[in-house]
Amino acid sequence: MTHSDLPTVLIVDDMPENVSVLFDFLSANDFEVLVARNGKSALQVVESAKPHLILLDVMMPEMDGFEVCRRLKADTSYLDIPVIFMTALSDTVDKVRGFSLGAVDYITKPFQQEEVLARINTHLTIYNLQQQLRHQNQELAAKNSDLDAFASTVAHDLKTPLNAIVGLSDILLNIHKMGLSDKQMECVRLILNSSEKMNEIINALLLLATVSKQEIELRPLDMKNILDQVQRRLEHMLKETQGQLDMPLEWPSALGYGLWVEEIWANYLSNGIKYGGQPPYLQIGAEPREYDVMFWVKDNGAGLSAEAQAQLFKPFTRLKREQETKLQGHGLGLSIVHRIVHKLGGEVGVESEEGNGCRFFFTLPKVR
Repeated sequence: MTHSDLPTVLIVDDMPENVSVLFDFLSANDFEVLVARNGKSALQVVESAKPHLILLDVMMPEMDGFEVCRRLKADTSYLDIPVIFMTALSDTVDKVRGFSLGAVDYITKPFQQEEVLARINTHLTIYNLQQQLRHQNQELAAKNSDLDAFASTVAHDLKTPLNAIVGLSDILLNIHKMGLSDKQMECVRLILNSSEKMNEIINALLLLATVSKQEIELRPLDMKNILDQVQRRLEHMLKETQGQLDMPLEWPSALGYGLWVEEIWANYLSNGIKYGGQPPYLQIGAEPREYDVMFWVKDNGAGLSAEAQAQLFKPFTRLKREQETKLQGHGLGLSIVHRIVHKLGGEVGVESEEGNGCRFFFTLPKVR
């Protein structure tokens, strides 16, 4: 290990004998050791060297250890550096004060060298794991951003030619009397239906990519109006399946973003219609709680196993039930719900027993 690879420990103490003992001991145990004799000097060393850990004496003239720690933790650049206080004090109040300022531990004088080493190694391990996790999260965020941008770009580029296909197919259907055979008409209908399904997938990808980036303002929702809009969107499905919706006339007040909440209900209800009983019967309701409102949809379908429930709300995961062979789902709906509700400050979930249907729910902040 080179000198630059050694973990760096800053000792802040105005007592030379304490510094000498710790300096020799830590140097012998493969640490790079920096020294500051007062609080002002410590802040300067941290700014220039950014050590991996700080051993900070509590009792120092002019600026004590508490004030040094407070200033360090007030700066986000140094917030994650672990601070271990060194003190001869045994007063619990002083220890509590140190922890409240952001210290991670205490060691007492006179020092027990093995204890000091064990505490330093423990907190350096935690520090290194936190740095690794932060780095991985940054990499993951960058990859997700790239993936969202890619999905958005591809979806936008596909919409124009796809709209042309839909439009031309519709024109061909309207000129049946001009010579298209029944077989040709069947092919045109297939083209049109497939194009409309592709358009749904593209719109879902665009929404999935947009939610994480778009900044919105939470406002009180007119839930009755939102569900009226959704019911109109699903009118054809309800008619085709003879599905029924049972919902309250009044709704508790909640905060959200209307267009996104409409998509939540559209996904939940369309899944309930597809995977519910024959005919599907959906109970829709809301439950005000202390800080939020839980909204839910209960279907009369076959229910889901615990294993199947664990796979829901993941992108490109389809519900797997008895009617699966009749469905052409693209597996984006519930992942869109999860991302929207998370962005709105709520939670999603499902409750189910095989043979007893499912209750899908989401929460939104309560209007106060």
